[in-house]
Amino acid sequence: MNYLTTDQLIRYSKITLMAFLSFFGLLVLYSNIIDYSTNYEYIGHILSMDTTRENLNISYRAITSPILHHRIYWFIITLEVMYTAYCLLGTYQLFKHRHASIDVFHEAKKLSIIGLLIAIFVYYVCMQVIGVEWFDMDESQVWNAKDWARHIVDFILPLLIYMTLKVEH
Repeated sequence: MNYLTTDQLIRYSKITLMAFLSFFGLLVLYSNIIDYSTNYEYIGHILSMDTTRENLNISYRAITSPILHHRIYWFIITLEVMYTAYCLLGTYQLFKHRHASIDVFHEAKKLSIIGLLIAIFVYYVCMQVIGVEWFDMDESQVWNAKDWARHIVDFILPLLIYMTLKVEH
């Protein structure tokens, strides 16, 4: 390890962390495509609000159309494909430019940053904001992924901040 400078180690840590998120995205995609019916069932219950406590003030928000459930689920899968692809390509760009100048390496972060922003949209906006606040997902005893999504955002947001910092030389 003595042959690595701190600046090189920072670059490699950014590459490695992006690889971790890319791997996570690949596993999520695999799960959503291979086990489509289970994950579709989850989406259907959240959108239908059929496993949350009865609340007449917000029950009008429920979406009970299976066609819309499939379309919304495919929209989510599409976003997952997008963030995973951007993260994979971003990881490749970072690795490819790991020995480049600070400005070139910093510019190589673009695809990673786009991927991280899309991932935050999926896990924060779609799941935590819309799922919890609009569809009352946190009231479901069975189909509640609020904490799971929060843990993912707890990884992605600091990674986004870390990626955008121009601390390596």
